[in-house]
Amino acid sequence: MKIAWKNNKKRPLGIVSTYPNLPFERQNDEPSNQLHPAEKPSNNIQNNTELGKLADESERSDAAELFHSFQAQGTKLAEDGKYREALGKWEAALMLRPENAVLHEQKAQVLLEVGDAWNAVKTATRATELEPSWAEAWVTLGRAQLNFGEPDSAIQSFDRALAIKPDSEEARDDRHTAMQLVKKRKQLHSSGLSPTRKRYAVGDKA
Repeated sequence: MKIAWKNNKKRPLGIVSTYPNLPFERQNDEPSNQLHPAEKPSNNIQNNTELGKLADESERSDAAELFHSFQAQGTKLAEDGKYREALGKWEAALMLRPENAVLHEQKAQVLLEVGDAWNAVKTATRATELEPSWAEAWVTLGRAQLNFGEPDSAIQSFDRALAIKPDSEEARDDRHTAMQLVKKRKQLHSSGLSPTRKRYAVGDKA
């Protein structure tokens, strides 16, 4: 199975200051309890609210920079065939944005490459839950199910992909592979194999 990742440019990390929660450099380390005579309590509340909003925006921006950096590093490692290292980077990225469907789908592809079909099924399933109208996510789930030895479930996933994207050659070809496995299983059953054995360990092609 050939995997093609999107080319994501690495984004630079934000500068981490001594006081990362502040949107400005701290000028005075000594606390001050003195208020300016013209300063009113209501102004303090308003200023604190505005500073809090700025701090939240700064934190979100830093998290976004880290996410894109981890994602890009993982993509580069995966393209170089360093799958375990790529998974580590993507795990760090998903801790920042656990609902990113694209990264779950990419992770599922790499899990298939390292032979971890069960976790590939779980990860691809999460991608389809987050983006149920994304045909490629259903194709990846079907492939994971096929490699896990569940051709019946794989056929359902490929059907979902084809319902969304009828011209998908990937889904059509992989569905054919799954159908061939089901047909082979029926032939084995008719020759005396226990009907409870429905699992297969498959590679790229049947």
